[in-house]
Amino acid sequence: MSTTEKNYNPVTNQIIDELKEIVGEKYIIYGDEEKLEAFSHDEVAEVAYSHMPEVVIRPSTAKEIAAIMKLANRENIPVTPRGAGSGLSGGAVPIYGGIVLSVDRMNKIIEIDRDNMMITVEPGVVTNEINEYIKDDGLFYAGYPMSLETCYIGGNVAENAGGGKAIKYGVTGRYVTGMEVVTPTGEIVQFGGKLVKDVTGYNLIQLMVGSEGTLGIFTKIILKLIPLPKSSVDLLCLFKTAEDAIAAVPKIMTTGGIIPTAIEFMDKTSVQAACEYLNESIPYQKAGAMLLITVDGASVEQVEQEYEAIGQLCLDGGAIEVYVADNFTTSERIWKVRRNIAEAFKVVSPHQSLEDIVVPIAAIPEMVLGLQELSERYNCSIPCYGHAGDGNLHATPVMNPEWSLEKWRKTLPDILLNMYKLTAKLGGAISGEHGIGHKRKKELSMFVSQDYLNMIRAIKFALDPQNVLNPGKIFDA
Repeated sequence: MSTTEKNYNPVTNQIIDELKEIVGEKYIIYGDEEKLEAFSHDEVAEVAYSHMPEVVIRPSTAKEIAAIMKLANRENIPVTPRGAGSGLSGGAVPIYGGIVLSVDRMNKIIEIDRDNMMITVEPGVVTNEINEYIKDDGLFYAGYPMSLETCYIGGNVAENAGGGKAIKYGVTGRYVTGMEVVTPTGEIVQFGGKLVKDVTGYNLIQLMVGSEGTLGIFTKIILKLIPLPKSSVDLLCLFKTAEDAIAAVPKIMTTGGIIPTAIEFMDKTSVQAACEYLNESIPYQKAGAMLLITVDGASVEQVEQEYEAIGQLCLDGGAIEVYVADNFTTSERIWKVRRNIAEAFKVVSPHQSLEDIVVPIAAIPEMVLGLQELSERYNCSIPCYGHAGDGNLHATPVMNPEWSLEKWRKTLPDILLNMYKLTAKLGGAISGEHGIGHKRKKELSMFVSQDYLNMIRAIKFALDPQNVLNPGKIFDA
């Protein structure tokens, strides 16, 4: 809903007093611009996507959140849920001001049920802590976003986050079997439980997963666990050109008879930026692009057979060299390069646009070639990296240092429009894992029909008739 369509009420001193009654004065931030600023943005670099909240509130229970939502409906005040703020779509930005509801205090691992291979957590648990907590039990949570050391599980569920291991293990939604949710109108509702199969009524769990905080606030999440792989090996495969590297991906996926755990693509610009950022010495100089491939399994012998077969496929496809990382230290060294590409580009230039396009696997070579043509046409670097095994590419236009900021802001929309047109032409989508938020909502109609938009609007307003929960995200109401 645009600012002209909906007028929300301001947060008054009386409302602040009521919020203090709900959570306690200690857990409210109000009237302190410096502290509030940290909640005005996520990891999207451009200031244009930020907006200051009027108040930040840090509840610790579902009952407190329910009371906050009832107050928000009564007083017509927008509420923006927020996890770690590590998102890349502006989804946790309070674009209409109002209340930011931070779940950082809701950070408990409530229960590990080893017999059912389930874990129940609060939304503010750092994702990486889940696997640290259960690894000695031989268990594993496979919903693996790239920012696992900083992001919260609640945000992962809200975005249906995916990452490097999505080829073999899938994304977050595959592992959510139950949840407790506070609705936009302030009811506390239980969905699902510890069932592996459940077709009782509509699948409201999967409606909530990926809803970007617009349909409910998660207060408990039940996750399915799987056995921890006994062995894992990473391959770093160097190719002369990006075309050679990308062309190898469909062959690995379709002719090898093996499902790798991960296939990450990194062009030379991306690797170079990350290596310089980390003061790392991976030999990117002789490669135009790299594939980082992970294979894991139940035995060392199985993994060895599979990585040797994949390595040979890469060599047959033009790889210059294939390095094997078969211990934690070496694997972490090369994965650290991949995980820090986005941070490295922030140092290169604060003026960039990290995109999240996704295309069918077979269309990846054409997509990469099209991005290179766009880069040449606009004389603007568009480094590309991402989860090549599932077609999710982070193409990132970066401002030419010779340009003025005015020229960058004028040119970027044209670059993105042409990028999205190519993505749509190849049967792709605008976001593979980062979500729409308010960063990409104007372009969403390029990829979905008006009937689709009408349907999701109808769902939104059936659950949130006042449009107070995270308004202005995904679509204009």
